[in-house]
Amino acid sequence: MANTTHNDILVKLSEGNVILDDPGQDIRHRKVIDRDGELIGHVSDLFVDQDEKKVRMLQVAAGGFLGLGDRHFLVPVEAITRVTADDVHIDQTSAKVVHSPEYDPKLSDVPFRDAWAGYYGYYGFSPYWSAGSINPTFPGVY
Repeated sequence: MANTTHNDILVKLSEGNVILDDPGQDIRHRKVIDRDGELIGHVSDLFVDQDEKKVRMLQVAAGGFLGLGDRHFLVPVEAITRVTADDVHIDQTSAKVVHSPEYDPKLSDVPFRDAWAGYYGYYGFSPYWSAGSINPTFPGVY
């Protein structure tokens, strides 16, 4: 692997190798609600930038029953519009999320920037490492 830095790698918060700069960003297990108020699924994990200790990507599980048969999707944190004690609201439709490239957590170690870029592009956001990118905040976290 040539020229990779910690910042090239996002790690799952559930793996316990990283601590968030702001513990309030741990929004795992909350329901994910689309821009039309429809339930998509729940935040099953978070991908964290090792250097800055910030959440960069949500792993959303949807479609299963009691965790069985779930499909997994990745959504950049830039899509978050509001966070409550129970919910994470995003500015995307459920159709957009469920038609995104599916993510299989069993087949992936930790993808590098090239893999993340496709998700950012799909949702219409600039990747966090691009020039002029602003670190998003989690609006309304409590």
